[in-house]
Amino acid sequence: MTYPDPLIIPPLSLPHQQTFVVLHGRGSSGDAFGPPLLDTPLSPKEPSLISSGRPAAMQSLATAFPHARFVFPSASRRRAALYKRMPTHQWFDYWNLEPPATEREELQNPGLRETTMYLHRLLRAEIELVPGGAKNVVVGGLSQGGAASLVALLLWEGKPLGAFVGMSGWLPYAYRMGDLVAMGTEGDGDDIFDPFQRNDPNEGETQDTTSVPDRPIDEATTWLREQIDLDRGDTVPRNDNATSMTPVFLGHGVLDDRVSVELGRMARDTLTKLGLHVTWKEYEGLGHWYSSDMLRDLTTHLFSSLRPEKVED
Repeated sequence: MTYPDPLIIPPLSLPHQQTFVVLHGRGSSGDAFGPPLLDTPLSPKEPSLISSGRPAAMQSLATAFPHARFVFPSASRRRAALYKRMPTHQWFDYWNLEPPATEREELQNPGLRETTMYLHRLLRAEIELVPGGAKNVVVGGLSQGGAASLVALLLWEGKPLGAFVGMSGWLPYAYRMGDLVAMGTEGDGDDIFDPFQRNDPNEGETQDTTSVPDRPIDEATTWLREQIDLDRGDTVPRNDNATSMTPVFLGHGVLDDRVSVELGRMARDTLTKLGLHVTWKEYEGLGHWYSSDMLRDLTTHLFSSLRPEKVED
């Protein structure tokens, strides 16, 4: 699968300190999504931004992080089952987002696999470019872009990223992974279902051929990797703590009629069960989009996570 070149917006000021990789929603593109996001004014009523040492009159995400490089990838055109297989720009296919969004989940797998591989390549390239490496790289997205980038984050095995930001999104397979973790924590441990046990055809009895991960996140990500048939990269050193060390921001409008806020809450709960630190914000009166208030809270989260250095003029 080939992907269009991403829209890249260089830092307003040098030196380059951070890189943000932000994915658009279904049917959009990086070119259409990126500039309006960066130009949207931030709600000004946030004292923590002022106390960070930045100017009090911050107007947008771009001016809040003047030393950031913004990368807006574009999804390839894929046939959408929901649209009678008409092609559209989407990171992966899906059928129905009515909570808990478990109907025909297998439609997601090819796109999630290919998008995760693409996004991991892009992240590795950006990590090489930014001073300080992975800790200064942020990944996330809006709607389906947030969903795709969450899967990529869970399956990331490089050094921990600086932060994740999701707007009006969801977590594919959240219901299944939540159930998997719950099964692994019930009872006294003697009769817990082990998804890693397999039958030996030569002996006709069950053997444990793989060591069972100790942490819920290991269990869930191993299952997710197998579900979307994603091979583990041999060229990238594995860091088992990469995902759990990346702080997550999730924002969602209560009136969202495309991706129910219930799916956002489910993502929050599942990620928390997996051991991630999640900042969750709901916005009364907001539908399926971002807002000045959401971007203000997102920016506050990023200042706390990245702790950008103040550059004197």
